[in-house]
Parts: sequence; structure tokens; C-alpha cells
Amino acid sequence: MAYGNASPGTPPTGLPAESERHASWLELFFDLIAVAGVAQLAHLLHGTPGGGDLGFYCLLFLAFWTAWMCFTTYGNVAAEKVHTRTVLIGMFGLAVMAAAVPGVRTDHAQAFALAYLLVRVLASRVWQGRGEVVTDWPVAQLSVGVVPWLVSLWAEAPTRYWLWAAGLAVDLGLTFALSRSRILTRAQEEWEEHAAGNKRRARPRPAAARFDPRHLDERLGLFTLIVIGESVALTVEASSEAEWTSRLASLAVGSFVLLLALWALAVRRSCGVPLLGFGVLAPRFALPLHCVTTASLGALAASLGGAVEHAEGHVPAGMRWLMCGSVAVFLSVGLVAGVASGRGVRWATMVGAPVIVAPILLGAFAGRGFPAALVWALVVVARWPWLYDRLSGRRHEQGDAPA
Repeated sequence: MAYGNASPGTPPTGLPAESERHASWLELFFDLIAVAGVAQLAHLLHGTPGGGDLGFYCLLFLAFWTAWMCFTTYGNVAAEKVHTRTVLIGMFGLAVMAAAVPGVRTDHAQAFALAYLLVRVLASRVWQGRGEVVTDWPVAQLSVGVVPWLVSLWAEAPTRYWLWAAGLAVDLGLTFALSRSRILTRAQEEWEEHAAGNKRRARPRPAAARFDPRHLDERLGLFTLIVIGESVALTVEASSEAEWTSRLASLAVGSFVLLLALWALAVRRSCGVPLLGFGVLAPRFALPLHCVTTASLGALAASLGGAVEHAEGHVPAGMRWLMCGSVAVFLSVGLVAGVASGRGVRWATMVGAPVIVAPILLGAFAGRGFPAALVWALVVVARWPWLYDRLSGRRHEQGDAPA
């Protein structure tokens, strides 16, 4: 998958030229396990979620995505030198995290935390002896953020959840606070101190690990695609258990078209909005945007599945806001990536205002409408960036100034 709208042959600083390497069968298997966890997390928002439910979902999703990204980074850099057994152990850890989600508020919280600790510590150890420093995504190599998770094994709710949040905050804080040069310099200083007393210098001098941009972009895109597919599956599952009526049919078709529109934006980029962002933004900024994108898709899947139960009535306020907010967040990420790729102020205004304001208005005033009407309105919102680019292109062809 190409670099969004970035100029060919000019990858961001610190990234090599694009290769022809593609995701391996092992990596695809790993991603399927990860998406199974996303499906489990989406069930946390079933029914009429409140603010606390949404916050808890975001916390667990960030933890799960961080664990997945640590191994994704390892696979991207190590390429054919990946240790299959290590990846399989990490895959097992993610599977345990996913299995623990339904009971994470009760007796499975320790299992979730232990599995997270296993994945993070294992992901950190794979870099020992490689002589590479992951300067673009230091979370993959640093383990200081797991300390609060370790302490949480002896804590009760809600303290354990605050400790989990603190650990993730440390990881993100270090990622954005430490510059690439500072991380590499510190690693080289530690190497020199170790080498001073070791004439053989068993470890190679640290160098910055280099991402394979095409391969990573493909992994991000495939993960997003599989999450969208899982969203369709959740909607199908909910529809199969409901009484089939004309309103349910309209809702089901609208849900499918909405997910199709988001797929077109995220993967095909038919309207020029690179939602993945990698290659347009630096990795430490692009990768968190991918987390936000997939988290919003998981939340949207939960709201669409829940709306099926109310196909003949009105959407509860919490579910309505979850649905509209998910679409707004998803499209906002595309807006950020589009601006970063060089789209003008006029484009940002004409595209950004509708995709952000319209879902908010729908969330506030669409309470008396049927779920199908709300979903079809969101379809129009999701198609607006594509429609605007089409209209702008026609004006440009007719001699008007381009947007």
C-alpha cells in the first residue's frame, strides 16, 4: 500500500525507501488474533453505554493495541529474522487478554494484566542483542510503563484501572517527550559504558532501527480492513437474532453501506483522505492515529449491533451518541491526515466542518427518529469528503480555481 498522498520516493526522516515485502502468513495470523480481541472489547459497549463504559473501553483498547503494535514493530524491523516461537508466545498473550475481557471487571482482571505484562516484557526482550534502537516508536522497546501494571496485581478496582491508565500514560508520555536523537544517544552511551569493561564488545553498537514503510502501511491497512469486516460480522449476528422487518432491513442495509463508505476512505482512499496516515506523518504521530481509527470502528460496530435491537423504536441517547461520535472521530482522523498531506485550508474547512458538526447535531437532535434514518444520515456524512472532491474536480475541469 502506498504512502497516502506523500510524494513518491520521499519517505519521512529515518525511514528507508519502500520495499516489496508483504505481510507474512504468521503476521496475518497474529492480526486475526488481535482483531478477535477488538470484537471482545466492542461487547463492553453493548446496550446503552455511559461515559464510564466508554472510558473503560478506551483504556482496554489502548492496552490491547499497544501490545499488538509492539510485536508489529518487531516484525516490521526484523523481517525474515523474526523468531517464530517468540511471536507465537506473544500471540498467546493477546489471546489470553481477549479471553479475559468479558470478565475483566470481576475475576479476570489479573489474567488480563498478567497477559499484558507477558506481551510487553517479551516484546522488549526481542531487541536485546540486535543492536537496534526503536527511536520512532520507543514503546516497543521500553518497559518502564509496565511497572504500574505489575503493582496493579495486588490492587482492587478501581485502583487497578487507574494504575493501568498510569502505565499507558507513561508509555505515551515517553514516546512524545523523547526525541529520536536523545533515545539513540542514551543507548550509545550505555553501550560505551558496558563496552569499556568488555574488550570483546559482545553487543554491536546501537543504531536506529529502520521501519519498512510499505510493509507497515500494509499491516495497518489490513488490520483496519479486518476490523471493518468484524464490524459487519457483529451487525450480521445481531440481525440474525432479530425479527426481520422492513425497518430492520433498512437499518441493516444502511449499516453495511456506512461501513463500506468508511472502508473506501480508510483503505481505498477514493476521496484522497489517507486515514492510515503513515508516511504522511512521523510514525510516533501516525501510529496513535491508527489506534484512534480502529477504536472508533470497534465502538461503531457495538452501536450498530445495539441499534438492531431498537430497529422498531428510537435509539437510546447513549447508543446514539456512541454511533455519531464514532463516525465523527473516524472522519476527524482522516481530516488530520489530509491536512498533514498538504490539503489546503479551504479543503479542511469545507470537508472538516460537515464531518465533525453534522454527527454532533445528529447525536443531539435525532433522538426521535428511527435507527435506520440515523444510519443513512451518517452515510451521507461519510460520503461527503468523496462528493466534495468530485465536485471540486469538476469545477477545476471547467476552469474554476481548484479547492
